[in-house]
Amino acid sequence: MIHNTAFISPKAKIGANVNIGPGVQIDDDCVVGDDCEIRSHAVITGRAILGKGNQLGYGAIIGAEPQDLSYKGDASRVVIGDRNIIREYVTVHRGTKVGTETRIGNENYLMVGCHIAHNCVIGNKTVIVNNVLLAGYVEVEDNAFLGGAAVVHQYVRIGHLAIIRGQTRIGKDLPPYFMAVDTNEVSGLNRIGMRRAGMAEDARRRIQLAYKYLYQSGLNVSQALEKIEKELIGEEITRLLTFIRKSKRGICLTHGANRSVGQPVHGEEL
Repeated sequence: MIHNTAFISPKAKIGANVNIGPGVQIDDDCVVGDDCEIRSHAVITGRAILGKGNQLGYGAIIGAEPQDLSYKGDASRVVIGDRNIIREYVTVHRGTKVGTETRIGNENYLMVGCHIAHNCVIGNKTVIVNNVLLAGYVEVEDNAFLGGAAVVHQYVRIGHLAIIRGQTRIGKDLPPYFMAVDTNEVSGLNRIGMRRAGMAEDARRRIQLAYKYLYQSGLNVSQALEKIEKELIGEEITRLLTFIRKSKRGICLTHGANRSVGQPVHGEEL
């Protein structure tokens, strides 16, 4: 199922049952796994590797050189897992330094026109909506949701099951389960996402209490983390604590940081 106008290098590796549309370009040393669909005028270059069952939309470009002034033509690549949907005009750039990679896991949904810059690491089952811009070295953990036209600064981390509202600007780390709005601002919890992911009610309650300790108790971050560690137990709490303690850029704050613990926040009804 290869259209006669497609250009496929004899040095590329194409798996079984692959559908390749008109005008597609697949360059030297690229790999396309079994059962992929590569729609018309998409480009796969730069030694990119695609796993099985991926759909690559019209005009998407995978593996082009990074938009990084320090790039000197070193051999790097993009590595994409299985069963991803990558829609029209998405761009995913390869790593900057020799031997480095931009990585995308499995079962992600990248919508029209979003950009994944060099050396980003995307987990599994994320949703990255139209025109989202991820700068270099951004990390997005599993099940995160990034709303349309959101902008994420280089080296920022987006936590597991976190959600970013459309047109939000992020320059600090967004902890797991939290919702970001405006500029580096947290506004409650991703309660719908947690429910859909099958998180038990008691676990959601613990995350809600951890949120209050962090943002509504009057404690600084170190004091809040100590209180959370002493009083709350659970896999989700361990994940939250580990993420925040590894932060190098600091975490997003909240506009309502001075409210008392007893006042409701977005996501209060879990």
